[in-house]
Amino acid sequence: MSGAEQVKDALKKTFSPTHLEVIDESHLHAGHEGAKSGGGHYVVHIVDEAFVGKNRVQRHRMVNEATQGLFPAVIHALSIKAQTPDESL
Repeated sequence: MSGAEQVKDALKKTFSPTHLEVIDESHLHAGHEGAKSGGGHYVVHIVDEAFVGKNRVQRHRMVNEATQGLFPAVIHALSIKAQTPDESL
């Protein structure tokens, strides 16, 4: 299973997203010090009702908590766009 698929699976265990996209940008960071550990660089766009009433920091913490078991072996860096269904229209 690819790293992106592992990230998706971890997020789906915690959330019920109406939209979930995970993009592997590890190739853009070849030679980067963090890439040596094997962890990848991912961009996550997730839309879920769970983010209603939460600010950006709270949303990012929620995503990081859901994926914490993947650091550092699978994930080195995670860029997060977490939205409510109303915000993603």
